[in-house]
This record gives sequence, structure tokens and C-alpha cells, in this order.
Amino acid sequence: MAKTKLISPHGSDELKVLLLEGKERDAELKRAEGLPKIVMTTRETGDLIMLGIGGFTPLEGFMGKADWKGVCQDMKLSNGVFWPIPVTLSHDKKLDAGAEVCLVSGETNEIMGTMKVTESYQIDKDFECKHVFGTTETEHPGVQKVMAQKDWNLAGPVKVLSESYFPKEFKGIYQRPAESRKIFEEKGWKTIAALQLRNPMHRSHEYLAKIAVEVSDGIYIHQLVGKLKPGDIPADVRVKCIDTLVENYFDKERVVQGGYPLDMRYAGPREGLLHAVFRQNFGCTHMIIGRDHAGVGNYYGPFDAQEIFHNLWDGALECKMLPIDWTFWCYKCGGMASMKTCPHAKEDRLFLSGTALRKALSEGGEVPAEFSRTEVLAILREYYAGLKDDEKVEVKLHGHATGDAKVDKKK
Repeated sequence: MAKTKLISPHGSDELKVLLLEGKERDAELKRAEGLPKIVMTTRETGDLIMLGIGGFTPLEGFMGKADWKGVCQDMKLSNGVFWPIPVTLSHDKKLDAGAEVCLVSGETNEIMGTMKVTESYQIDKDFECKHVFGTTETEHPGVQKVMAQKDWNLAGPVKVLSESYFPKEFKGIYQRPAESRKIFEEKGWKTIAALQLRNPMHRSHEYLAKIAVEVSDGIYIHQLVGKLKPGDIPADVRVKCIDTLVENYFDKERVVQGGYPLDMRYAGPREGLLHAVFRQNFGCTHMIIGRDHAGVGNYYGPFDAQEIFHNLWDGALECKMLPIDWTFWCYKCGGMASMKTCPHAKEDRLFLSGTALRKALSEGGEVPAEFSRTEVLAILREYYAGLKDDEKVEVKLHGHATGDAKVDKKK
């Protein structure tokens, strides 16, 4: 099949790749060993890797104060380019402009990159949380991470030296944007829909994916392989589940799988926008946005993420939303359906969610056959059976997981 021209990266004609390789990397790594060390959180490390591979095009490093404030308040960088969530690096003290530092993973102690500091600044953490998460409540896992940041943010361009353990641990899944784009081009795809995953695929995810395949050339099942909150299912188990589902229930010529190294921020609508930004960089033309995208608890309405896309200004983002309504298994319809297609009552429906599935499995409860494919449930049951008591986390249901949430959706 002839190659096709894909969507341009966000805010740029080409990917902004900051990852050094070969002799250039070797020389910078040697130099880095003599620089003052900044120890990064897993979130900051994931952000740095995305900067390195071009996933955060057009960014060239960690944000300065003008960019941070513009992103929080107006979802715009200081140059006017759309960006929905701050990408920042915190430190316990101010550094002079011009200082050079070595960036080290706090998880692995590996040298990840270098940065030339252009600015040190302090932020109003409540201001960031209010705008980005819509709350300052510390029960929110994203708010917790911002509040745990150190007193100063350091800004400046970066040189990235490593992708950490992701290429090896998630071989065949972890991808750079240049790699996914090459696959899409070789397949001749023009329209590609991205499916964001942080849970194993249950029947609703499968249904969303197949709707997307019907209206596009193919689907990019793109899962997070960075850190989640306690109680979420780890990435290696998730990968195994998704592999099994794709192998048995999808036309493999219409599916590409990938993984990316970010932590979840659980920022709901704002994170949905960030997901679309970097999916555009990976070559996708559309982003599937369903119920409670990137949400947590009851902090966001089930379709707030769709509303924020509808309210974007013209030209903000080329990657378009593919909005899909609340989906469920309907016993009277005899299959998967949505609020737009099913005329039956709530008692005829089985609402599907990753939260409900995790709760049932973690408590050893029954899981209806309609909830997930048999092969996937077998993998998940094996994982939960192997957990020790101190590894188990109570999973709390919220209205979006049960169908009880108030739906306030503009048509």
C-alpha cells in the first residue's frame, strides 16, 4: 500500500526530538556526570522522556513561569500555541540562570538528561490545581502530586539521554512517535483514531474501539505504561490482557498497539486534551473521548471531557475528538449499546467500567460474562489471586462506574 501523508505534529512542521543518540549522547552523558544532580519524580521523568522522543512537540524543555501561568489559566503557551497541562520540574532551591544540571530518575537513579536553567520561579500550587484539576482537595491524586512538589520550578531546554526501562520492559509496545507514524504511513492510513487506556480492555473499551474502526482507517490502542495510583492494574498485566483481546477479537490489520511512558495525572477534561495533543504527535487524526475520560472519583461529570473539546477555539488542535456516548451491555438488545441506540430501562443494562471490574476481582466477587472476554478475565483473576494481603487496595465505586451519576450533557 502506498505511503500517505500524515497529520502534522502539534504546533510544528516536524517532530521536536530532544533525545540524543550515538557519539553525541556518549559525550553529553560523560559531561552530565560532573554536573549538579536534580532528582526527578516518576511524573517528571515520564515528561522528560516524552520531550525526548517528540511526544511533547513543540516543547523544548520544562516550562518557565509565563508558559506555566498561560497554560494553567488560558491553555496557551506564551507564544500562543495551545497546551492544556503544565510540564514542569521542581527543585528545593533557586538556581541561577545559566546553571547546567544533570537530571536523574528518582526511581532508578539513572542519568536521564541535562538541562540549562533559564529561570527559577515559585508557583501558587492552589492556582495550578484549581485551573488544571478543578479542585484543591488533597484526596485528588493529581492534586497530591502538585502539592508534593518542591518550592521552586526550574525552566530550560533539555537534552535527553535515556528512555529508562520502557523500551526493554515493554518491548513491542513502547513506541516513539516516529515509529507509530512510520507504521501508519506504511499501512496507507489517513484517518487514525487513538484509544487511551489505563485499564485492561473490558467490553465497553472493545465496543469503542470497533466503532472507531468502522469510521476510520485504523485504531491506535495506546496505553499508559507509566505509574498509576494504588489499586490500578499494573502495565504488564494490562499489556497481556490487551494482547489477548486483539489476537482473538480484532482484525489485526486494522489495529496498532503502542505504549507511552507518562504517569496519569487524573486531570479529567484537561488530560483528555493533553492526550489528543500527543496523539497528534504520534500521528493520530482523532481521539476517542467517552465517559469520564481520565477522571477519578466524582471530580468530573461523565462528559466534561467532551464539553472541553467542544469549547476549544478554532485552530487550537488539529487532532479531533471522536465523542462516544455512555456504553453498556443491554440484555434486551442482546449486546453492547449506548444511550443513543438503546431504548430500554436501566434495569436491563449492565454498566461496564474499569473501577467496577477492579472492585469485583479484588474482592473475589462474581463478574458477569458480559463484562469482559473470558480470556481477559482469566488473566486478571490470576493476577488478583497472586496478590498478598498488604498489596490489596480497597476499590471504591463512584456514580460514573455504576450508571448512577447525573448526566448533564449538551447534545
